[in-house]
Amino acid sequence: MFLGFKAKPFLFLALLLHRVCTSPGLGLEDSTMGNCLNSSCSSLSISEKNSEPLPIETIFNLPSAIPAWPPGKGFANGSIDLGGILVYQVSSFNKTWATHEGGPDNLGATFYEPSSIPKGYFMLGSYSQPNNKLLFGWVLTAKDVTNNHSRPALKMPVDYTLVWSSESLNINQDGHGYIWLPIPPAGYNPVGHIVTSSPEKPPLDKIRCVRSDFTDSVEVDSWIWGQGDVVNYNGLNVYGSRPSQRGIQSLGVPTGTFIAQAQNNGTSMISACLKNVKASLSAMPTFSQIRALVQAYSPWVYFHPDEQYLPSSVGWFFQNGALLYTKGNESNPSPIELKGSNLPQSGSNDGAYWLDLPRDQHEKERVQKGDLQDAEAYLHIKPVLGGTFTDIVVWLFYPFNGAARAKIKFLTVSLGKIGEHVGDWEHVTLRVSNFDGALRSVYFSQHNGGVWVDAPGLEFQNGSKPVAYASLHGHAMYSSAGLVLQGNDGVGLRNDCKKSNMVMDTGTRSIVFAAEFLPLSMVVEPPWLNYARKWGPNISYNTDDELKKVEKFLLGKLKSAFKKFVDGLPKEVFGEEGPIGPKMKDSWNGEENS
Repeated sequence: MFLGFKAKPFLFLALLLHRVCTSPGLGLEDSTMGNCLNSSCSSLSISEKNSEPLPIETIFNLPSAIPAWPPGKGFANGSIDLGGILVYQVSSFNKTWATHEGGPDNLGATFYEPSSIPKGYFMLGSYSQPNNKLLFGWVLTAKDVTNNHSRPALKMPVDYTLVWSSESLNINQDGHGYIWLPIPPAGYNPVGHIVTSSPEKPPLDKIRCVRSDFTDSVEVDSWIWGQGDVVNYNGLNVYGSRPSQRGIQSLGVPTGTFIAQAQNNGTSMISACLKNVKASLSAMPTFSQIRALVQAYSPWVYFHPDEQYLPSSVGWFFQNGALLYTKGNESNPSPIELKGSNLPQSGSNDGAYWLDLPRDQHEKERVQKGDLQDAEAYLHIKPVLGGTFTDIVVWLFYPFNGAARAKIKFLTVSLGKIGEHVGDWEHVTLRVSNFDGALRSVYFSQHNGGVWVDAPGLEFQNGSKPVAYASLHGHAMYSSAGLVLQGNDGVGLRNDCKKSNMVMDTGTRSIVFAAEFLPLSMVVEPPWLNYARKWGPNISYNTDDELKKVEKFLLGKLKSAFKKFVDGLPKEVFGEEGPIGPKMKDSWNGEENS
């Protein structure tokens, strides 16, 4: 969502870094950015039609080399068994065709086919990526290990259909491009397109289609390219692909290929991805490998220099006077034991119980501020995308969430009690490839949603540790410093992010408190994790009174702009209501809400 917000500054930076990294005698040391600041970055050939290199003409590598992981089982072994099909991740490519306009930032896109495919493996489709990003892609290749000669898992297509050609397009391009859809035998599905630079059909043995029972449904993901700088449904659009069903129980496996949709050409698009029919988690990391992953990729979280409400450990919150309230007996709250052993362990979010700060005003204000030195990161490890990736969800707990602030043109105003609540849970999620252990992307939770950022768009520190910024008072997570405004025309909710000396290396104080695939003896869930009720009270107040406190300082157009902004605020902003815990959120078993 916010990649577009920073795309042009990022492009300028990428171009600058490319020149520095590829100029003799020049180098950058001790940088915190990951783009092209490490010595392992290399450049691809530059099109003669461009006087300046594009970001995609630089290969992205993580700042630190992928470490040698502790031994154990099938993690980072290069290939994964899906129950009859072995898949191997290929990240080296040969360029097939490129266009230099259209798509994100109107910079075009480049199309590739995988190179250095291991013996016995076959191509499943071509790869494509917008030119406004550093090259950081992969596709899966496949090998049939079913030994079923009558119904093999992989078969050649019987023909190809031309989906689209660039011959008639008057655009800046490298030659002409042709996108082909493999026509599968009966009972098989294509999972990727082929792109050629020639109008001749590709050889039938160039690609393989997949037996239907080894496939799952697929949907479009982010937009890669189209003939304009925004999606135009009357022409060709190229999208990334992802399984339609995602979450820890879903078996769909992404292939890394793309989906081409051409308007009114009568050609069916790609409708399938791979499927882990074995439902095996053999490629998931062991406990020792998880610890090594955390040491390699644990995020650094920076807090705004004006932040008053910092995180703490859950135990610190309990030990420092947090109280358990019971409906109908509000006058007699109970102190909470260190691990939450006296919290109710059954039931649902029914309003029968809730937590709150100490009653004493001085202690309440002290606990609200949290204790950064005592804060802990709580890790939930889960399999995703058919067990081909591992998500490491890094949860932080805050005793208190501060008041929201609004930007009204040139003014910044506090919204009084609006936005305040006791007990705040926020997280970032690291997505790691089970093929090689590389960090592929990070999810930054932001209020009721969030955004995935691929590794080339991240800031790094101390090797390959991504940097996250917690917004002032609200603690939403962002990938870069600055102001993100929830609104438009200079009016909206402020999310301010900035570096300070208040920073947390989540890897130094992290606890694996849940894993979906490890023995219970290895991961002991704390009792408070199964507490299903609110981590703070519901407090009603007069919203109009709070807003009038702001309006009295505004005149004319500023007041009308503020009223329009308030009318558009989501309902959850109003009222003081504590959140539910991590295990009760939809993302616990499902996909992140992006």
